[in-house]
Formats: sequence, structure tokens, C-alpha cells
Amino acid sequence: MFKPHVTVACVVQAEGQFLVVEETIQGKALWNQPAGHLEADETLLEAAKRELWEETGITAEPQSFIRMHQWIAPDNTPFLRFLFAIDLDKQLPTTPHDSDIDRCLWLDAETIINATNLRSPLVAESIRCYQQEPRYPLSMLGAFNWPFTKGVK
Repeated sequence: MFKPHVTVACVVQAEGQFLVVEETIQGKALWNQPAGHLEADETLLEAAKRELWEETGITAEPQSFIRMHQWIAPDNTPFLRFLFAIDLDKQLPTTPHDSDIDRCLWLDAETIINATNLRSPLVAESIRCYQQEPRYPLSMLGAFNWPFTKGVK
């Protein structure tokens, strides 16, 4: 059976700048969107909000769904990556709570797209998708009879 890793990511934009997180992997500072794995007891939206807070210290709600990427990483790990948009009125200060994150940066789209230190090509592709593709309502991602929701029996 095929079992890809399920991840979520947020393209966070404010004042024409995009938020990236920087982490050191094998001695190299790499950039990514606030992103991470879906946990067993959470919905996709809960995972996106959790990862955003853990990696940046920002509490915000995804506003729309951009795209789902099916991707195979260079090490042959398969992924399904759910991409969300968050548009903020202003750039907020950041305080990463995840010890893997060194710092957060607000950068323009071109700097990110042309960077040579992206964690994966999906980082640049996510910015392009944010700029070019339609946005979809979050209601298209449902959790049917979710057992972790209060009141469900």
C-alpha cells in the first residue's frame, strides 16, 4: 500500500512580503514556509495553525486553500502537501517555538523564488501558486464524523 507523508504549509503574506522560516539542516541554512506533518489527532486546518504557531509564534487562521501538491522528494519520500494562504494586515513579530527553527524572515516573492537555499523546490512553487492560482474555500476540506471534535459520538 502506498503511504505518502501528509504535510501542510502556509504562505503567509503581509505588506507585499512573505514569511519564511530558516532552519539549519546538515550545516546549511534553508528556507521553507511554515510547514510540517499532519498529526494523527488533527484536521488539516488544525495542523496548519499548529505548525504556523510552532514555527513562527503567530496565531492566525488559514483563509483559503491554494493547492495540494503530490511530490516525491529527492530521497524518494512521497508527500501530499496541502497549501494554505494567510494574508495579514501587517508584518507581525515572530518567536519560533520549534527548536529546529533558527529565525523567521519577511522577504519579497522574487528573493524567495530565486533563492538557492530553499528546503525544497515546493517553497518557490508555493509562492508562484499563491500569486497565480485561484484560491478555494476552506469548506472544500472536510473532516467527516471526526472523532476528536467535541460533541461527536
